[in-house]
Amino acid sequence: MRLTDFWSLRLTVACIIIFILQLTIPTFTDSLALISSDILVRPWILITSMFAHGSIEHLFYNMFALALFGTILENIIGSRRWLILYFISGIIASIAASAFYPESLGASGAIFGLLGTLAVLRPRITVWVAGIPMPMAVAAGVWAIGDLLGLFVPSGIANAAHLAGLATGIMFGIALRKKFGEPLFIKKKLAKDIDEETFRRWEREWL
Repeated sequence: MRLTDFWSLRLTVACIIIFILQLTIPTFTDSLALISSDILVRPWILITSMFAHGSIEHLFYNMFALALFGTILENIIGSRRWLILYFISGIIASIAASAFYPESLGASGAIFGLLGTLAVLRPRITVWVAGIPMPMAVAAGVWAIGDLLGLFVPSGIANAAHLAGLATGIMFGIALRKKFGEPLFIKKKLAKDIDEETFRRWEREWL
């Protein structure tokens, strides 16, 4: 796939453009934000809130994760499945957020859906959490624990949305694991029975 074909990168650009509009149009953020009391009369805010962000830092971290992990996952499962996962995770995360917070915005619920699926399909990928390298599957557990704690300790973060998105992504990953998941225990077998060139080819394909 060419870089321009990745929906993960297209949505990253879209969110950046929308953030610029948020900074230049005074009422633009209010029209996109998820206001829990307005869901029945404006149900589209379950989706529009996924494209708005509260600060440049909020935008940076979300877009970094979307561009990096999003492209990895989209390359594995294809754009159509990726888009379905992204928007279903985002909508479910928005619904969860509406039950806990009067107002919220951001793409993190949808992004956590991507992380959940990637943790199932590529659990060995190394990621850095608070400066510590760990497998993706372990990182997902650390994020989940942090968000569970955040439900009880006010943090200004939509932890409920993160958890809902992560759970959705994990279920999606389980459904796709047979077709797209990496083989279990393959490294041990390769180390004994397969030459180095074949092993390197496996690494490029699965990692």
